[in-house]
Amino acid sequence: MEKVLSRSIRLLCVSGVAFGMHAAHAQETQSAPTAPLQRVEVTGSRIRQVDLETAQPIQVMTQEQIQKTGLVTVGDIINNMASAGSPDFSKGGSLVSNREQGGQYANLRNLGANRLLVLVDGKRWTASVNGYTDMSTIPSSLIDRIEVLKDGASAIYGSDAISGVVNIILKKSMEGGQISLYEGANQRHGDGKSKDFSVTYGAGSDKASILFSLSHTEQGAVFAKDRDITSFTYGPNHSTAGLGTGPWGRIRQVSSTGGATGFNQYLNHTGSYDGAGTGSAANVAGNYHTFTGAADDTFNSTSQMMFQDPTKLDTIFTKGSLELPYNTHFTTTAMFAQRNSSQQVAGYPLNSNTQASYPVYVDANSYYNPYPGQNLFFYRRTIERPRITDNESRTLHIDATLAGEFNAIGRSFNWDVGYNHSQVSGTVLSTGNLNLLNLKKALGPSFMNSAGVVQCGTAAAPIALANCVPFNILGGPSASNDAALDYVMSTGQATYGSTVNSATANIGGEVYTLPAGAIGFAAGLEHREVRGYDRPGQFEQSGYSTDLAGNTTDGRYTVKEAYLEFNVPLLKDAPFAKQLSLDLATRHSDYSNFGTTNNSKVSFMWKPVNDLLVRGTWGQGFRAPTVGDTFGGGQQTYDTYLDPCDSRFGDAARNPAVAANCASKGVPANFRQLNQNGVAITGAGGVQGAYPFQAGAGNAYLQPETAITRTVGFVYSPSFLPGFSTTLDLYRIKIDNRITAVSATYIANQCYVENIPSFCTSIQRNAAGEITSLARGNANLGQLSTDGADLGFAYRFPMTPYGRFSLRSDTAYTHSYKVKSAADGDWQEYNGDYTYYRFKSVNSLDWSMGNWSATWTARYYSPVRDECWDTDVECSNPTGTTESFGTGYNKLGAQVYHDLNVGYKTSWKGQIQFGINNAFDKKPRIAYAVNGGASSSSSVDPDLALDRFFYVRYNQSF
Repeated sequence: MEKVLSRSIRLLCVSGVAFGMHAAHAQETQSAPTAPLQRVEVTGSRIRQVDLETAQPIQVMTQEQIQKTGLVTVGDIINNMASAGSPDFSKGGSLVSNREQGGQYANLRNLGANRLLVLVDGKRWTASVNGYTDMSTIPSSLIDRIEVLKDGASAIYGSDAISGVVNIILKKSMEGGQISLYEGANQRHGDGKSKDFSVTYGAGSDKASILFSLSHTEQGAVFAKDRDITSFTYGPNHSTAGLGTGPWGRIRQVSSTGGATGFNQYLNHTGSYDGAGTGSAANVAGNYHTFTGAADDTFNSTSQMMFQDPTKLDTIFTKGSLELPYNTHFTTTAMFAQRNSSQQVAGYPLNSNTQASYPVYVDANSYYNPYPGQNLFFYRRTIERPRITDNESRTLHIDATLAGEFNAIGRSFNWDVGYNHSQVSGTVLSTGNLNLLNLKKALGPSFMNSAGVVQCGTAAAPIALANCVPFNILGGPSASNDAALDYVMSTGQATYGSTVNSATANIGGEVYTLPAGAIGFAAGLEHREVRGYDRPGQFEQSGYSTDLAGNTTDGRYTVKEAYLEFNVPLLKDAPFAKQLSLDLATRHSDYSNFGTTNNSKVSFMWKPVNDLLVRGTWGQGFRAPTVGDTFGGGQQTYDTYLDPCDSRFGDAARNPAVAANCASKGVPANFRQLNQNGVAITGAGGVQGAYPFQAGAGNAYLQPETAITRTVGFVYSPSFLPGFSTTLDLYRIKIDNRITAVSATYIANQCYVENIPSFCTSIQRNAAGEITSLARGNANLGQLSTDGADLGFAYRFPMTPYGRFSLRSDTAYTHSYKVKSAADGDWQEYNGDYTYYRFKSVNSLDWSMGNWSATWTARYYSPVRDECWDTDVECSNPTGTTESFGTGYNKLGAQVYHDLNVGYKTSWKGQIQFGINNAFDKKPRIAYAVNGGASSSSSVDPDLALDRFFYVRYNQSF
């Protein structure tokens, strides 16, 4: 289906260009009549008003500004804002198993994408089981503008609107059509190719209108191996650090408890950690050497991994309106989107106890056993078949609204009733994992038959070749064959989905006139049903696959809500009060899974003089537990983490209190954390563990997060400087009872570094001190607080003989970002740690003259603290402390990226745009903090510029 839909859309877009160019010449230009001022609903309020200035900080991006960024998806556009934090789901998260991977989610103020409400034309958009809204499903070609409310709004919209609201306003109508073609790629390798094809057509009259759009978007893969800086886990300066299980057979004896013991041998082979050599005969004991963890006997797993994952998105979108009798009108929107994304990581790092409940050994009677008569415990990475996960996500949205106006008691009122259906469904297929049932047979008894073919079973009791294929697993990739690999490999499957159905009814108008103006009001009711599921395949749930075992998520809840909002004008045209008004709102919510919650908001707007607007808000907010939070089944995961009790790189090496705490909990003296090869780690970046942990289990006792948001600021537009305006807004947000899914490193640090006993119960160690079990899930855990300021200004210069110039600047300053992990914990300040930038700024210079236009944009990211490699290597402050990394950090300098966009409007209603993002080719840098987080493959941030990126766009109206 993906190929048919994608090809059809691309064909329509490309073939339509010629028609569009021809039609543009024939189209007559008609001057639009001047429309009367209308009351409109501004994001953050349900009250319709003429004045678009509000008491709340709102940033607006127009369609023209969007296209000049050179970005093709809404998610990328929002995440490019100064106030946006690092994405929750990075493009480089190839090891991330969440169903959301491949989508795009906005993270405002680093508070998380699930604390940001996304609306389309004021209506809730689709959300996953875990409460994330994929904004890539919204076609950018249909956007009129994007309004970003940088303030809490739960009193107006309900759950999730803690960090703010993104309201994507679509074009209301269109006469004619537009075709847009876009293509871009990285300069050096031509990878990371982006494509965007769309065709939009609209028609209508005073009575009805319809808008239709098809779009196809692609973002290509970038492989880590293609650049030196990303080709190793910790960069080229530490090429042998972070190497994992090797592709040749490593063998040990089997202990009485089923673990590894005795000799430790590795097959002789040519080549190095690239896996390109040839192994010796695996069934000859003399062809092995003692394994010491040498680099040649390991594997660079990064060489098979994607640095940035590819995605494809196809969208069909339609929007219509119809004027009806009695001053009523009907509007409807329908959208279907299909997103296909892929992830690739290295072949599986297999060992006999990969699934402890179903161990697999090289059988004592296997033909390939170099020590006949005894079972062998083995280690081997199957690099012949990298692990690939394909995720097809389908999104359906349908809404319908009947609205109207009426007069009563001498006043005008507006009303609407609506229905909103949003559905996400998807399938996941994964290859590269192993079927342990078949593997046990393939490694079981085998012999050389009379035809010279190795066959399963024994000479006395052979197993037909059609029923079992022996696997020379110890011989490495040079000894394997497709028949054996096909037999032992497994295809994983999973399905998932979520559905939100809501019915709404709203009424608004004016209820009483004061000397300063009329009191406006809005009130409404909403009923919403949310249900979702995530069902791993039965084989994956069984534990007989190397795929991470998971349990089914299945749940449902309902919510009934009512809200009321008043706008009260207090003063008008008085001394030092050209305008003074209050906005009061409250919302009552009744959830079937946890009970009721009430949230209110107060905001003011004061104009002491015409040039100055002072504004402020105080509001309560909440985020309800999602289906995944409450009903999540949980699954196994191999976490990358740094054990704080490691005596060389952990915090215990530098902090005597941590060392003592580790010892008191039974960790042996001089303990070293081991990698998957059983060798002590060689850097502070941590490694992927050898034991599966348990993550993501739901919690039926979760309560909603609650928040208090305060903002105060001003807008200044001096009359003596026409075209200039500046804004400054201060904010403070405090979240209590936060719902959080915590990392393995976080759990370990809270136990051993912060000495919080409640976290220690989740950790189990073996006699050697290794963490063999760690459970992490969702909990109402402590508090989160952040405060800072947003500064913006814009100036449109007077016309010059050299064209029109204008400046735009948007700067976000974070003063504090701190977390209290538990009620008995202390506040922990993360501001300034990677990736919590103190300053982030986007500044643009626009120029236009005749048919030509250009925009120069500079994006600034302030210095941050990163992990040290060692106390005396890449460690600017070895004695400094941070909450993220403990003792010692490395200061990374500021980053500035420059982007250029040049456009030309043709005489046939076309527009050509050419652009360069990262025009000065700012080189990527190593940041160890991103490894295992934003980046699964390397220590380079995949959400910052990797290369100079060239693109071209052509728009044709007809």
